[in-house]
Amino acid sequence: MRLDELLFTQGFGTRRVCAGLIQQGLVSMQGLPCDDPATECPVEGPAFNFTVQGQRWPYRRLAYLMLHKPAGTECSQRPGAWPSIYTLLPAPLRQRPAPGKTQGVQAVGRLDQDTTGLLLLSDDGAFIHRMNSPRHHVPKVYEVTTRHPVEARQIEQLLSGVVLMDDPQPVRAAACEAVAEHRLLLTLTEGKYHQVKRMVAAVGNRVEALHRSRIGGLALPADLAPGQWCWLDAEQLARLQGKQATALPPAGNQRI
Repeated sequence: MRLDELLFTQGFGTRRVCAGLIQQGLVSMQGLPCDDPATECPVEGPAFNFTVQGQRWPYRRLAYLMLHKPAGTECSQRPGAWPSIYTLLPAPLRQRPAPGKTQGVQAVGRLDQDTTGLLLLSDDGAFIHRMNSPRHHVPKVYEVTTRHPVEARQIEQLLSGVVLMDDPQPVRAAACEAVAEHRLLLTLTEGKYHQVKRMVAAVGNRVEALHRSRIGGLALPADLAPGQWCWLDAEQLARLQGKQATALPPAGNQRI
């Protein structure tokens, strides 16, 4: 792949802008300066890295990220009262060309503005569909802080199923346990609108704080601070999808 085409696929602007960055000496390839846009890049070989304006980037044909979503942010490209989670990402990730009308990475599902925790983002449509589809029953673990003390009957109701106003079919928690007087660990395999809050309300309690700590086999790293993101490595991606790790380049310890 040509170097200017590589930069374009990674979200660094139009092909003309990418060629200009290279010609101005702002791009290095595998640590070596390069000012020729037509330089061929061995992206299909071992992990390929390049640097733009002093920032090192790994080449990713498709992007898979995790973000520690902070409170007071919306999972929307066009937010209302709160800042968008996409403002936490660098411009190349927001500008990556993608099939159809979308551009850049997209959130895999949504968390409410006051909900914190693990959020996945990708530009792989098949991956997004698989993670979102209720047919695949991907478990998501939430740490719930409640207004009132948790009662044993409430846990039993959440496990046996509660009826929400917009759906006559009961929805059930895949797992539920009290970890403190006002705290629950709740596992869901569906993604209905405000589902945790509505389920807890249906059993006579109220959610005061909500944090998603796990999706499938992937837990939010303790050292990923609110507002930070990192690439998913091959092992993490495989745990999410229940597969063996593939040849995805290592993500390293990047915390951005």
